[in-house]
Amino acid sequence: MESTESSYVSSPEAARKRSPPPPKSPTSENAEKPTYVRFLVSNAAAGSVIGKGGSTINEFQSKSGARIQLSRSHEFFPGTSDRIIMVSGAIDDILKAVELILAKLLDELNIKDNDDAEPRTKVRLIVSNSSCGSIIGKGGATIKSFIEGSQAGIKISPQDNNFYGLNDRLVTVTGTLDEQLQAIDLILSKLCEDSHYSQAMHAPFSYAATYNSMSYAPNGAGVKFPNHKEDHSNSITIGVSDEHIGLVLGRGGRNIMEISQVSGARIKISDRGDFMSGTTDRKVTITGSQRAIHQAESMILQKVANASERVMD
Repeated sequence: MESTESSYVSSPEAARKRSPPPPKSPTSENAEKPTYVRFLVSNAAAGSVIGKGGSTINEFQSKSGARIQLSRSHEFFPGTSDRIIMVSGAIDDILKAVELILAKLLDELNIKDNDDAEPRTKVRLIVSNSSCGSIIGKGGATIKSFIEGSQAGIKISPQDNNFYGLNDRLVTVTGTLDEQLQAIDLILSKLCEDSHYSQAMHAPFSYAATYNSMSYAPNGAGVKFPNHKEDHSNSITIGVSDEHIGLVLGRGGRNIMEISQVSGARIKISDRGDFMSGTTDRKVTITGSQRAIHQAESMILQKVANASERVMD
């Protein structure tokens, strides 16, 4: 169902009268069940969410109890120039994390035009096409009740057929921070009732595999050597030339810490002089889930590729 956001905008007076909503998970079973929410953030704003050396994202995870992941700096939701944030955990933990993130982004905007009215902003959630029906409801009844209950504008984008294999749509939530949080709570609580939605939590985080073929650096930095251990160990070793290893490490280990934090993978670099067989490439071993490995590997290769491009220029 298409609805115009302007039809559902509440007045600033109404927003101020409402106190922040308490978390209202549908059942205690769903409240504890791990789930997730994904939403878009601009590339510039993503830096403020990560913080220096991953300090902000660490703080938010610690305060909320939820896990926060970001897509790579060059990897956007198809048709946009925005990165993807995924927050996973119990519903209440997710809502705490989302509130911390959105409040941080609001603070970054530094809106001071009208001190009396709370700023109304937009947040775009990513929801699979198959799950959008449960948010819309019969004859649009569910989405209308969410709009009335939260006072936020909620609009579901039409399916974008320009990207082959894209099965996700954007749900735009417009309102004050409190209204957005209330709407996200209602939407997420409803999505939790859909078993297909929760199962998709373990689907690949990135869109790169579907829409962009991975481009490896011309110096062969992207050659993969899977470790032949048990399959569940999920570990690969890639070679990075000795001259570029400093870019991967960063000053004081900052880059490798950020890559590990954002991807969730463990990264180990071999000692000086310990090279891949027959090369002068240092061994970089990445361990974790397949998604974490893929993300960490791409971030490492991107740093190397950027350096190669600068040399070529």
